[in-house]
Amino acid sequence: MKSNYLPRVVDRILEERLNAVGAVLLAGPKWCGKTTTAEMQAKSVLKLQDPDKTSGYLETANTKPSLLLKGENPRLIDEWQMAPVLWDAVRHAVDQRSEPGLFILTGSTTVDESKIMHSGTGRISRMVMYPMSLFESNESNGNVSLSALFTNPNLDIDGIKSELSIENLVFAACRGGWPSTLNKKTDKAKLFEARNYIEGIYNSDASTVDGVKRSPERVRAILQSYARNISTLATDRTILEDVASNYMDMSEPTLHSYLNALERLYVIEDVPAWCPSIRSATTIRSGKKKEFIDPSIAVASLALSPEALLVDMNTFGFIFECLCFRDLKVYSSAMGGYVSCYRDRYGLEADCVLHLADGRYGLIEFKLGSNRIEEGAAHLLELRDLIKKANEEKKAKLREPSFLMVLTAGKMGYRRNDGVYIVPIGCLKE
Repeated sequence: MKSNYLPRVVDRILEERLNAVGAVLLAGPKWCGKTTTAEMQAKSVLKLQDPDKTSGYLETANTKPSLLLKGENPRLIDEWQMAPVLWDAVRHAVDQRSEPGLFILTGSTTVDESKIMHSGTGRISRMVMYPMSLFESNESNGNVSLSALFTNPNLDIDGIKSELSIENLVFAACRGGWPSTLNKKTDKAKLFEARNYIEGIYNSDASTVDGVKRSPERVRAILQSYARNISTLATDRTILEDVASNYMDMSEPTLHSYLNALERLYVIEDVPAWCPSIRSATTIRSGKKKEFIDPSIAVASLALSPEALLVDMNTFGFIFECLCFRDLKVYSSAMGGYVSCYRDRYGLEADCVLHLADGRYGLIEFKLGSNRIEEGAAHLLELRDLIKKANEEKKAKLREPSFLMVLTAGKMGYRRNDGVYIVPIGCLKE
């Protein structure tokens, strides 16, 4: 293992998958560390983006793709989507050899399924890698384990403290979870990474992802609108109206084409709604919450800075929510988890519902300061009581939440008398 490699939550997941299936696809946004993480477990590497060899590799892929699969296993095929035929070649090799741990594929975009013959189900396991969480970047001390909250209903966290100041947290959100930033010498250089990232999205990636030419100015306008509506239930119609104020000819199908490209590039990743049977279907809002894969993309899209956000805590509250979602996705991935959100037209909400594969879940509110903790706790307790009531009166047979948590930017963690956990984001880990 490289001496300067910071362990990632996906390390263990990748190892487990390689022990179980023939090939693993490690997908996610550019620059999140996929290649480096895959190299930690690979024994041979093929980098399709090597400028000295790309044309030769692609010619070989078109002629006899199996030649590119030769090498010690696990063999890493980096940015495989440049030669989609390799997917079917890998699937065939796995079928032929019937061994686990043969290949690792990495990719920064999703691929048009029409370009591959077989989905790879049962042969190729897919997993998503996110930018670094605060624990992975050594900024969270990890004194509170998310998995422990699920297994221990009386977990003692009283008195745990975060070393992250609000200034540290704002800077971390602006910098983002890009591994390369941790080696930059100046704060200015660290902050430039996200700006450089979105410039690549504007000027190149949004068009090359599927070969459809897209206007850099429109991509910029859409990302800016998305950033203005981050962590809200704003509809695509809202985004369209916002963008159309500058681009009158932007149609709904065109907008969806742009948004689809950004999803395929792992730039945006909306949070779906949780719709349990506790109210009528018309009461629970089913819209998705607008989110980026990393909070720094929103910050860079709006040309904000740590200094600007420190005097605008209202805006940072939405950025903070995006950071919390990123970290919770990272931490819960080790448990096969996923996130959703709950909100109804009566104003009752849970910013995040964290689900595990076995049906357990936790209800979470995100609150920047201590003055909003009471409000967050009240929402969680009301939603828990509503679930209990639905079980009693409607025989809904819904599981009750494993825990209630207010995730904060504060310093001190504790468990309230009503059972709600108050956890600083700077103390959380998987």
